[in-house]
Amino acid sequence: MGMLKNGIPSEATLCRVENGIDDLAMADSMQAFAENFHNELFNACRDREIVCVDGKAERGTVQENGRSPDIVSAYSFNTGITIATEACKEKSNEIKAVPILLDKIDISGKIVAADAMSMQKDIVEKIRKKGGDFLIELKANQPSLRYGIEDRLVEHTPVYSYTEEGPELAHGRIETRTYRVYDGLDIIADKKKWGGNMTIIEYESSTVKKSTGVHTSEKRLYVSSMPTDTPQPGTIVRNHWSIESMHWGLDHNLQQDNIKRKSTRAARNLDTIQRIVYSVFSIWKGLRKKQSDKNKGMAELIRHISMSFTRLMRFLSQK
Repeated sequence: MGMLKNGIPSEATLCRVENGIDDLAMADSMQAFAENFHNELFNACRDREIVCVDGKAERGTVQENGRSPDIVSAYSFNTGITIATEACKEKSNEIKAVPILLDKIDISGKIVAADAMSMQKDIVEKIRKKGGDFLIELKANQPSLRYGIEDRLVEHTPVYSYTEEGPELAHGRIETRTYRVYDGLDIIADKKKWGGNMTIIEYESSTVKKSTGVHTSEKRLYVSSMPTDTPQPGTIVRNHWSIESMHWGLDHNLQQDNIKRKSTRAARNLDTIQRIVYSVFSIWKGLRKKQSDKNKGMAELIRHISMSFTRLMRFLSQK
């Protein structure tokens, strides 16, 4: 567009700039930026806030140990904003990074939704201590808990069960989802380890591939600190997948995995900048009053404003 006198900086120049920025200070700046808009957007939403926690590998960067750096983030489903991030240290993993991440944010009265990696005693204790609730997927990384629950479920009747209204057609598949909610009082053997009684949610998916008619089924288990009378916990299960959609958007719309960076610091700064960009679009959609603007997809908005500098300035100045 002729905005830069000497043209667009090369990838090598951008990499050097990103490597020269304090990545911790940049992440703190992103968190402060998010806080400025988070409360305003959330106050317009009457639902209980769901904070999704998950990690994402920066596949454009490879460390000396052959692994890609991993960044764990807390993402607000209600506002579409990344609230905070924490980078996994070298030779470490998400289990150690998640408690540090939770210390950065206020989760009192909120629901923390996470994948099986976060089903750890220290993480569960921290969520309870900070006044939040959790809903975490249960897999074989906790074998005694997982297989103990599986064995006992056949002997118990769910408190209630329900099937989501109407099968869903998406990605060429017709899917029906059923949820069964159990009281974990008589099912979980080691209740003291996990801080008390928990609710167990069994999710069963029945899928028919439209093109071939092939039928498949899948079961998953989730544990939660919320009471058994929580209405439609399956909604929270599905809302957690929003962070996966956001990660996909970073890769598909902003090409994160295709951008090569030589250092972990540069990779994290690139990730932080891209999350700010992604949040700007979510903030704009959240503050708009026209429903048609709120319904616009991220790719559609990016294409629209990238056509001219004037559109970009109007986009950034609107509320």
